[in-house]
Amino acid sequence: MSCSLASEKRALLLSGGGARAAYQVGVLRAIANILPNDASNPFQIITGASAGALNAASIAIHAPRLRTGVRTLEYVWSNISSAQVYKLDSGGLISSASQWVFSFLASRRRDTPASLLDNSPLEELLERTIKFDRLQRNIDAGYLEALAITASGYSSGESVSFFQGVEGLRNWHKAHRVGVRSELGVKHLLASSAIPTLFPAVHIHREFFGDGAIRQLSPLSPAIKLGADRILAVGVSGNKPGSPPRDAAPAQPSLTQILAHILNSAFVDTLTNDMEALRRVNKLLPLVPPEKLQESTELGLKPICLLDISPSQNLNSIAVEYFDDLPRALRLFVKDSGSSSVLSLLMFEKRYCQRLIALGLEDAMAKEAQIRDFFMPADR
Repeated sequence: MSCSLASEKRALLLSGGGARAAYQVGVLRAIANILPNDASNPFQIITGASAGALNAASIAIHAPRLRTGVRTLEYVWSNISSAQVYKLDSGGLISSASQWVFSFLASRRRDTPASLLDNSPLEELLERTIKFDRLQRNIDAGYLEALAITASGYSSGESVSFFQGVEGLRNWHKAHRVGVRSELGVKHLLASSAIPTLFPAVHIHREFFGDGAIRQLSPLSPAIKLGADRILAVGVSGNKPGSPPRDAAPAQPSLTQILAHILNSAFVDTLTNDMEALRRVNKLLPLVPPEKLQESTELGLKPICLLDISPSQNLNSIAVEYFDDLPRALRLFVKDSGSSSVLSLLMFEKRYCQRLIALGLEDAMAKEAQIRDFFMPADR
């Protein structure tokens, strides 16, 4: 990848995936190590979805000093436990799951739980660690131009990017995706990270919202709409599971496996496809006469420098290794390796998260030359 663009407007994109987002902290640690010790946030635009939105917000809140933001994230993720994210007791989980099943067989009762897990501890953690009152001050001081948090509307079916930024940034409305200027807060993070069926939806304005990774067909779009010329994207896909042996006798899937399949379908990482499309556009643009591009300004086409960093190992498989670290009630509910997708999403336990942070650091440092080129192009 060669970043030879004249513009310095860089964007950070952090995609979602529950506890998998710990991987992003390692990548951010590598970036902080590569840049000068006293560097401020190097991204004019920061976007996040799902758990990636939590990391994005922390970097934006600590924009005056990148290392402080990264250290804050490292401390939280390296010491995290499920109890800090959701309440869990064996009877409560089994009861909620049972009521969910019966609600599909009959009309939904008023006492049917809205989700399997209560994530009120996460709300308390976010209130303590992310001070949104600093965000506008950082924007006004020039440390960043915009922070965007994406969530999925359950009524409209739209992918909504709530953004707070400098004056002049406009709302947008494209097919199934919109951008709305907002005063961001913890509720936007809770909405963006509300894993379907597991965590409750969040009411914002006139609609309930869930996980931002759902229906996010173009994860790069918010950064581009906000003016990015270069995008550093950090994906946290669990990667493809292995295919079963041809001679294996299929077994009736468990409730947990069915839930895992639904979540896999919901969390299909569209980032890879979106990056491939962007790269194709980058290759085609030099073939278009400049006057033709100027005549088609409404298309908003321009070359975008792209650097992506993603896990070199299967995060679902890693999660299985730490199965015993889960609370007992969740182990009873998620009890087979076929549910590794659920494990990797809900493994908010420090040994697993520390492993992912180390992997993110390793993967990013393996791309040190590309990262340096992203921030300090050789031709400049």
